[in-house]
Amino acid sequence: MLKIRLARGGAKKRPYYSIVVADSHSPRDGRFIEKVGTYNPLLPKDGPTPRVSLKLESIQAWIAKGAQPTDRVARFLAAEGVGQWAHGNNPNKAKPGKKAQERLAERAQRDADRAEAEAAAKAAAAEAAAAAAAAPPEPEPVAEEAPVEAAVEAPVEAEAPAAEAAAEEAPAEEKAEG
Repeated sequence: MLKIRLARGGAKKRPYYSIVVADSHSPRDGRFIEKVGTYNPLLPKDGPTPRVSLKLESIQAWIAKGAQPTDRVARFLAAEGVGQWAHGNNPNKAKPGKKAQERLAERAQRDADRAEAEAAAKAAAAEAAAAAAAAPPEPEPVAEEAPVEAAVEAPVEAEAPAAEAAAEEAPAEEKAEG
């Protein structure tokens, strides 16, 4: 299939395009059949020299032979009055691919599961709080704490009588001497 398309030339950051007729399988800047125009995007749109120059007779002959202009070249031709250019519409172009759609579906499922688990946890916490508020408070088990306190206090009491006995004996000795 023949295409009328742009072939890039020029230096880096200084593009210059040739409008060529080429086989659609050949590289962009590679082999072509005929050069039918030029396009210099660095020139101003309303400048003294035109940005686009076309060999209209040659282009019309190639179109008659079945060559298809690319979108950009079709715009140039429509501006010159050769052919029609209609804006293309591909609504599926912006849609994500199959893999991306699968990942989005998995992520949505994970988020839904997580939200469901959080809601269930909140509901369980609310039920526990409501049950605790409705039921009378249970007395704390005192039996478990009492032995610990008794064990701690027992040695102190054992030492205290010995200290008191020593204190009582000391004044008695002082009175005896005096």
